[in-house]
Amino acid sequence: MAALLLLLLSSVGALFLASDAQEAYDKLPQTYRGGVDLALEKINSHAGIQQHFLYFRSVTKSDIEPGFDVSYIYHHFYLKATKCQRGTVDSSACRFRNDRPLVDCAVCYKTFREEIEQEPKPYVHCIHKPALTEEMKVGRVEHCNRMGYSSGAPTLLASTGAD
Repeated sequence: MAALLLLLLSSVGALFLASDAQEAYDKLPQTYRGGVDLALEKINSHAGIQQHFLYFRSVTKSDIEPGFDVSYIYHHFYLKATKCQRGTVDSSACRFRNDRPLVDCAVCYKTFREEIEQEPKPYVHCIHKPALTEEMKVGRVEHCNRMGYSSGAPTLLASTGAD
């Protein structure tokens, strides 16, 4: 009887943890989910990755909205390995592993009407957290700052017509 109770409690706990993983992703605004999807796509393209990864939590989120339905998004977040194999389609039953380091990701991209634009090319940088250096952190932010202003969007409203 005790074994049955233990099995029931661990099953409920597993469902709770798995639903928390999906719930964290579902709570993100759509514009940020797109960046997480880009990072997951990049992680899953590496042949050496064996586990299925899921969004774990955000560290920093910021956006610039210069107008005309355009936004520049910067999102720093963690991905965490699950007990599911890479390529798992339905991740609702995937539980997080606590024996693997987090993957630290930073993404930045331009959106138009909440859809990611292909130009400028979205920037995705993911690395296991223990390998992340201060130089990498600075490089991420500098790259994203340059990308956000390379289109000239912030100066668009400053232009005057030649009437």
